[in-house]
Amino acid sequence: MSKLSHIDSANRPTMVDVSEKSATLRLAHARACVELPDAVLAEVSGDEIATRKGPVFSTAIIAGVMAAKRTHELIPFCHPLGLTSCKIAIEVQDNLAVVDCRCKVEHKTGVEMEALTGASVAALTIYDMLKAVSHDIVIRDTRLIAKSGGKEDFSRDA
Repeated sequence: MSKLSHIDSANRPTMVDVSEKSATLRLAHARACVELPDAVLAEVSGDEIATRKGPVFSTAIIAGVMAAKRTHELIPFCHPLGLTSCKIAIEVQDNLAVVDCRCKVEHKTGVEMEALTGASVAALTIYDMLKAVSHDIVIRDTRLIAKSGGKEDFSRDA
């Protein structure tokens, strides 16, 4: 079993020292799926859901980008990153709102956590804005789809 990167030689939690690494272009793509019950699906018009709180998917995109930019404030030991790009797309596929978050940075450490945080908070925002319609909404399958630019690239079938 490999040593955990956030544990020092005395088994104390620690931030990874990236000072010796080279900055490279880092990309990450994460996805979260929001299962929408029929009552919510009936509210979908085109590629948006309008509520008294505002446009659901547009608001979720804004919330997801804001969260991705603040990941280091939410997840212990994440390095603060000045993202050069964070794009969130939401598409309704059957009974799912599929949230894709793609982040980019030129840095010494990756952006997987930023992409995962962006997708997660966008999904939570969808839930929050639609819970008045139904509490049967389910957030599921939040996962990393791909990353590149670091020590090891990763990609899974979306």
